[in-house]
Amino acid sequence: MRRREMLEFAVLGLLHESPLHGYELRRRLNTGLGAFRALSFGTLYPCLASLQGQGLVSVDRDEPRATSSRRQRITYTITDAGREAFAALAGRTDPGSWADEAFDVRVAFFARTEREVRVRILEGRRARLAEQLAAMRGAEGPSRGDRWTAALRAHDEDAVERALRWLDDLLDAERRTPLVRPGSLSDPTHPAFNPPPTKENP
Repeated sequence: MRRREMLEFAVLGLLHESPLHGYELRRRLNTGLGAFRALSFGTLYPCLASLQGQGLVSVDRDEPRATSSRRQRITYTITDAGREAFAALAGRTDPGSWADEAFDVRVAFFARTEREVRVRILEGRRARLAEQLAAMRGAEGPSRGDRWTAALRAHDEDAVERALRWLDDLLDAERRTPLVRPGSLSDPTHPAFNPPPTKENP
């Protein structure tokens, strides 16, 4: 997932929850998603303009009164097309979905992601980290006895091991959760389990 596409996905995901002003959008991106901690308005507003141009976001301008010193406030709202675009991005399971920065952003919106997609992304991330850990353990040590280099390597390996355990826990929880497909017989809201009311059984 390229950074521009990742930002569009995150913005649509936040707007999926509620309409937001630009300042609030930037605050949530800065504080809630590590990949965008240094995001500037110079990057965010062109992204919003692009989303608006694609019909994925609508804009509501709150014009201040003539006697007010308050600046114009702009609220951004996701459109139906924007929801469809977000769903399409949330359904992707290509290798870019579990790359370092993209993975965190994808997980942040797992609540709006299908379970099969969540599992595929978690599995992809786990495989990548397992390869990384194997490479770290297989690498030759420094030619000289340097305890600081050894300590740093041990720290890095420990971080990857903890991430793998965390992923194993998430995958275990996902696999133990019954799969409910909307509209299927596994869905408790299916008409078969909720017959229409009758005069005898209102």
